[in-house]
This record gives sequence, structure tokens and C-alpha cells, in this order.
Amino acid sequence: MLGLSAILLLPLLPLVLTRASHSAAITPWALHARQIPTGSEIFSCPAASWPPASVGSLLTPQAPDVELQTILSEVDPKRIEAIITKLASFGTRHTLSNQTDATRGIGAARDWIEEQMRSFAAASSGRMEVTVPSYVQGVADRILFPVRISNVVATLKGSVDPGRYYVISGHYDSRCSDPNDYLSDAPGADDDASGVAIAMELARIMATRRPAATIVFAAVAGEEQNLYGSRFLAQTYQNASVNVQGMFTNDIVGSSTADDGTKDPYTIRLFGQGIPTTESAARSRQRGLIGGENDSPARELARFVVGVAENEYTQMNIPIVYRLDRFLRGGDHRPFLEAGFAACRFTEPNEDYAHQHQDVRVENGRQYGDLIDFVDFDYVARVGKVSAAAMWSLANAPMSPQNVTVNTTLLSNDSQFTWLANNDTLTAGYEALWRPTDAPLWTHVVPLGKVKTATINLSKDNAIFGIRAVGKDGYASPAAFPFPG
Repeated sequence: MLGLSAILLLPLLPLVLTRASHSAAITPWALHARQIPTGSEIFSCPAASWPPASVGSLLTPQAPDVELQTILSEVDPKRIEAIITKLASFGTRHTLSNQTDATRGIGAARDWIEEQMRSFAAASSGRMEVTVPSYVQGVADRILFPVRISNVVATLKGSVDPGRYYVISGHYDSRCSDPNDYLSDAPGADDDASGVAIAMELARIMATRRPAATIVFAAVAGEEQNLYGSRFLAQTYQNASVNVQGMFTNDIVGSSTADDGTKDPYTIRLFGQGIPTTESAARSRQRGLIGGENDSPARELARFVVGVAENEYTQMNIPIVYRLDRFLRGGDHRPFLEAGFAACRFTEPNEDYAHQHQDVRVENGRQYGDLIDFVDFDYVARVGKVSAAAMWSLANAPMSPQNVTVNTTLLSNDSQFTWLANNDTLTAGYEALWRPTDAPLWTHVVPLGKVKTATINLSKDNAIFGIRAVGKDGYASPAAFPFPG
């Protein structure tokens, strides 16, 4: 008999079986769409029938409004193909490669990305600013000589809450087999021209629009050498006390075909860190004691993405992977997490390591190298739609409520919550979300109104709770997990 968590994960099972059977068949997204049972079905199994579902109503995903539907329809696979093709044409984009040659090396790529971003900004009526912040990195791990690390950053200022930031990035540097070989070709089509293409395509589409909060579209350098560019960007925001409420990196999002031929073109993995490394030891102990280890800011951000971007408009399944990243790998979300910001990573479901970090060559009849031949541009466009839905929904929702607490001073079968009310014009009210303690996603919602305290007739001992803010237009924030207070 399946429990609730198993029921929620059922749509993912065929994907695992497809991998195991080495099938190369493409399965339509609709067959794998996450379906949450309704009514009594969700509690038809005794193991999933508790706590009772009489509190609140079943949570339904947030459907895109007309404007977001239009944004998603404008994500163009042909434009994404053109961007990836151009980036791959620079030969190598290694961080230590030539920065003054007009046609080869990371400098040529940087200048072209900047030129394109500025052309997008020209249509923004002054709302989008493009900068190329940089610094000189001294000799260090994988840095053989002092080198300038430059990021290309397009910032689209919010129209209502410009001090609240959301960042999406890809890294435009590349590498071959030897991480210090800055002369050989390293086209980096999948890793990570695909992620840069998404950031650039969304910058183009959103430049003419007015999100409530600020959205940053970034192409960073130095990722392959040790995340230097993203660390510089994250520390810049941290030092300036910028209110970064969420960050995503798209890294290796160009192909859904594995080394054995398995194809999964309707899935994108979303990596979400558990207990934040920036928490104090006391807060981490408290989180563990109250069962909050699965409700870090990064995991709430990941749940939010599933709720707004796993739908017929993106045609994508978004399994959340409960870890920082893949084994032996790293990504540009990590420096943001280390700076105390919520951040997640998108990565294709089945990686082919012959097409990552490899010299371009044919060996025993097999083609190696991160070549454009192996990129699925329609797949990248669908991943771009997931990113667009997430960024636009975050930027137009109110900020998550702050200082959310649950009253643990009394023995009670009710749950009492308090939080700081948002001081903005976006918030229309608040909602409590809850789920059984073994469920991966929120299952129920309780409307609370425009208040800053609420009592819910469900014991805090028996469920996981979160509080979210809801806007007048229906956009809702990620949930905030309550700590005892």
C-alpha cells in the first residue's frame, strides 16, 4: 500500500524504468504530468489517512495568467540555437583564454554577450541596465596567472518593489579535459552555453515588461576554475546588503539524452540544498529537533518552482533532488547559498560525460567533446520556459513573510502562528500551507486573510506548516517555515 509521499512521486517511476530498460523512446510529457489525487482518493490508503484532511482545501498549482502565458510562448528555440551556436564558435571560452582577440577566446564571448544584452536593454525604456563588473583574480586553484574575471549582468528594475532581487544565471566559460588547458578548443555548447542562452533569451523577452520586483539575468565567468564569477557576484550583493530572495543557475541544460541513449526530454532536475550551511549551530539543532530539515529556504524555493512551472505550458516535469548538487560537481548557486541567499540548480536529467569536460576528438569510433551537435534546442527552450515561469511568478508575488513563528509554549492541539506583516502594496493576504510530515510537496492550503497571526485547528506535532503571502492578482510567494517563538 502506497503512502502519500509515494503517491506524489508516482509520475517519476516510469522515468526510472525507462532508464533501466535502456529505451530510447520519447515519452510525451502528458503521460508523466504530476497528478495529485483529489477528494477522498488522497487518503484511500490507511498509511496516508492521517492527519485528517478536514483543515483547509487541497492545494492546486498556480496557473499562469495571460501575461505569463504570452511570455512562455515567446521563448524561441531558434533564437536559443543561434545563441548557443555563436558561443560555441569562439573556439574556447576558457577563463584563462585570450581576452583581446575579436573572434576567439573568453574576451570575444564576453563582448558579444554584452552587446546582445545592451540591445535587449534598448527596448526597456531605461528599466534594464547592463554592466560588466570584474576583478583580477590572483594565482589560485586552477588560476595559473592573474586573470580578469568579468560577469555580464542585465538588471531589470522592479516597478513596485525594486529592492527585492531574483537572479538567474548561466556561466559562459568553458573547458576541455585538462582544466588548465586554455588553448585547445572547448566549445562548451551544453556546459554551459545552454544556460547562458536561457538567461539571454529571458532578458530579451522580459526587457519590455514591468515585473514588480527586480530580475537579474547574468552570464558569469570562472565557473570551471572554482566558481569565481558567481562568488564575486554573490559577494557583491551580500556586501551591498541587496535583498536577494532567490537565485537559480541553469548549468548543463542542453540535452536530455544519456550515454546509453536514454531520452527524457520532458524532465529537468532541480537541486535544492537541505540544512543551510550558514545557519548557526543552535538554529540547525533546533531545525533538526522540530523536523525542519526538509524545509530550508532552498527547498521552499524548489517547491515553489514545481507549483508554478510544472504544467502544460512548459510541458516539463520538475523532480526536486534533495541535495546541493551532483557528486563530485559544483555550480554557481553554491556561492549564493554560502552568502545566505536561497538558491537552486537546474540540470538535465541524464548527463553524457563524453560530452562534458572533454577534448574534442574521436576515440574508438566515439565522438567526444561538448559539441553543438548534441544539443536539443527544443529541450533548452522548455527548460527556459520553466525558468521564465519561476522568475516571473517570484517577481510578481509579494515577498515571503518574515520572522514566522509557531507558539510552542503551550500544550495544545491547535497551531498558533505569528509573522511580520509585509510593508508593501502587493500583499492582499496570507495563507497557511500544510502537508503530512512524509510528503515532499505542500498538499493543503488554509486562507487566513490580511492578518499577522492565526490559529489553525491542526496540531503542529502532526504536520509540516508554512506561511505564504498572496497578492491581489493571485501570485503567491514561497512558503516560510515557522520556528518556535
